Amino acid sequence: MTAAITIRDVEAAARVLRGRADATPLVPSLWDGADLWLKLEICQPIGAFKLRGALNAVEGVEAEGVVCCSTGNHGRGVAWAARAAGKRAVICMSSLVPQAKVEGIRALGADVRIVGTSQDDAQAEADRLVEAEGLADISPFDDPLVIAGQGTIGAEIMAQKPGVETLLVPLSGGGLAAGVALAAKAADPQVRVIGVSMDRGAAMAASLSAGHPVQVGEYASLADSLGGGIGLRNRLSFPMCRDLLDDVVQVTEDEVYRAMQAHYWTDRLVAEGASAVGLAALMAGKVHVSGPVATILTGRNVDMAQFTDVVAGRDVVLGDVIVKGIAHGT
Repeated sequence: MTAAITIRDVEAAARVLRGRADATPLVPSLWDGADLWLKLEICQPIGAFKLRGALNAVEGVEAEGVVCCSTGNHGRGVAWAARAAGKRAVICMSSLVPQAKVEGIRALGADVRIVGTSQDDAQAEADRLVEAEGLADISPFDDPLVIAGQGTIGAEIMAQKPGVETLLVPLSGGGLAAGVALAAKAADPQVRVIGVSMDRGAAMAASLSAGHPVQVGEYASLADSLGGGIGLRNRLSFPMCRDLLDDVVQVTEDEVYRAMQAHYWTDRLVAEGASAVGLAALMAGKVHVSGPVATILTGRNVDMAQFTDVVAGRDVVLGDVIVKGIAHGT
């Protein structure tokens, strides 16, 4: 297993984040299918967990400006952290990123660049800006300070709910899953950590299956925050996910749709599709648990028009796919 990041790095990140982006609530879900606990990263100042890794990474940057590629929430975190540090921020995103997320980043004073139709296209622009303008690149997932920052979530869950047996972690580029698994298993080596992705365009799931980083197509999804590649030269998040995750499961758009409804109607929470994949896996019977289980509600920065259609049980169009409306509880 890679030793590039240790629990000491997570502990150092916790000191950076103290009083700024830590101690989010862990609350019991009202869904009665399991002893389920919800880590409410939707309570972060930017509405998403990404603030943790972004703050920790920006704190360690000496350059006067930063750049990143993002599917939305990482860019929002970097923009927030850069503004707090008095640094310039350029956020590169593809045309698949929902407009609500783009506008939220602009509102934080960042320079937004919309480039191409994939996260790889956006990363290419970020790489160009590093060379052309001397900006420091902050990877959404393959950065040791980002991973350590996200790992503080795992440490907090284990402290808030001793005895939790399973963690369900939304899985995209793997920075969150890698950090959470590292911290959780440092607290309890027996805890089971499962990554959960959507079933189309899940780059880390495909890479783990292949045994090495691979490229995948990107598709419109209710779980849009989980889109994007992991980078063919991935140094950290791929080997950490390979070595630390106990399993990876994938859920359909219909299953994400139902879980978003359940978080709203049962838990009274607004959660992005990416936030709902843990509950989706449980509701679909793709993960079986016998004891306490926790999942992370990673963000609430959802397109509200689309979210309204989901909770009202109406059809949702995702590119060339139509998710048929499902009345809650049916």
